[in-house]
Amino acid sequence: MSIEAITAIFPIIVTATAAVVVMLGIAFKRDHRLTLRLTVGGLLMALVVLPIANNIAPIQATPLIIIDPYAIFFIGLILVSAIIVAFLCYAYFSQDQGENEELYLLLTTSVMGAIVLVASRHFATFFLGLETLSVSLFAMVAYTVKNDISLEAGIKYLVLSGISSSFLLFGAALIYAELGTLVFVDMALLAEINEPSNLVVVGLSMVVAGLAFKLSLVPFHLWTSDVYEGAPAPVTAYVATVSKGSVFALLLRYFLTSNAFNYYPVAMVFTLLAVVSILIGNLLALRQDNLKRLLAYSSIAHMGYLLIPFIAGATIGKALVAEAVTFYLVAYFITTLGAFGVIAVVSNSDGEKQLVDDYTGLFWEKPLLAFIMTAMLMSLAGIPLTAGFIGKFYIFTAGLDASLWMLIMVLVAGSGLGLYYYLRVVLVMLKTPSEKPVSNNLAIQTTVGQMTVIGLASLLVYFGVFPGWLTELIEDMARIFSV
Repeated sequence: MSIEAITAIFPIIVTATAAVVVMLGIAFKRDHRLTLRLTVGGLLMALVVLPIANNIAPIQATPLIIIDPYAIFFIGLILVSAIIVAFLCYAYFSQDQGENEELYLLLTTSVMGAIVLVASRHFATFFLGLETLSVSLFAMVAYTVKNDISLEAGIKYLVLSGISSSFLLFGAALIYAELGTLVFVDMALLAEINEPSNLVVVGLSMVVAGLAFKLSLVPFHLWTSDVYEGAPAPVTAYVATVSKGSVFALLLRYFLTSNAFNYYPVAMVFTLLAVVSILIGNLLALRQDNLKRLLAYSSIAHMGYLLIPFIAGATIGKALVAEAVTFYLVAYFITTLGAFGVIAVVSNSDGEKQLVDDYTGLFWEKPLLAFIMTAMLMSLAGIPLTAGFIGKFYIFTAGLDASLWMLIMVLVAGSGLGLYYYLRVVLVMLKTPSEKPVSNNLAIQTTVGQMTVIGLASLLVYFGVFPGWLTELIEDMARIFSV
């Protein structure tokens, strides 16, 4: 490898080194705070070297990895999100008398898988990154081993994830059998020369099915609510953001470079997945009294919203698809981390506050946390002055430009349903406690946790009111797809 190629993959090298350092730190000394510092320090170092890699990009670092502005952007987003999750883990487990240092090792190794995933240009790194991410997640979901629900969630995620991986592998094998390559760009060139055969279409459908499980799209969504409920709140935040976001970033690159959305059968599959995910996700969320399950079904609907620019891709152009999806993902990351962050701050590993009724009177007892939760829920609903509104406007505009009238109507209907159950949570927080103050039900607050969710709320409002800097950054990144 050349010096430039090695320099380009510095973020991956530093993240892998951070995982080793965290492991050695745990081996030499059991200290929760020290492990947090090693984890955050390692991830911050990976962020520091990102501009160095960006100066060299775009570059094909290896036959399997490409470092370009797109990869740099998502690597940065994943690293920042992982740092936030690390702080939330500290707030959540700080009252636990057990040994929780291994959680940070699992976090760093999963981050390594996620950043390899978003930099993949080949099915080999696609699968390696995905499995590195997933294997760590199995243990993270079941980390609170004294909780039967957590163990059950981990087992379900393990089994169903294995099934989805088999779909991915078989789909890749079918595509390779027809095209003779596993490189995304080469697939596009070969597909343009020859009409897509049944093998390619079936292979693409199987790849989409495997990724649909990772994204919890209907009908591959059955694991979502159980895993969200059973996993510790910070881990749920990680699954909902970094895990899904990295897979979606890979899906976006794959379809933009291979022109897969130009195939009519694939577009029809995406349309069906989007419609049923938006409607069923929102309808199931209406019936939930458990806040984590409510957010789980809500996330299904949001993944459906993100498919609308994909379907519009053949009409509006690749760069606009990348812009719409990326901004919505950034808003979704901030919002979801903030919502689960509030749950983590008011809970601990001995008992989470999961029921909506657990938050009765929160506005009167913990007004700051209640305001932050309200802001996050309003962003998920797409209310103005939040980043979620700008993100949903991007999605709506993409559908409008492509004249996807049915999907626009589904988007509006889903948003209306979402507003109803988000406001229901807000109204519960506004109620006066009937028996005892909510503060008696909540875990001891930690400064780290509170400062983390305050920072997320500030970003949410800032990007909702002044999105210019972020939109310019995303537009610069998306230009690589207009070439």
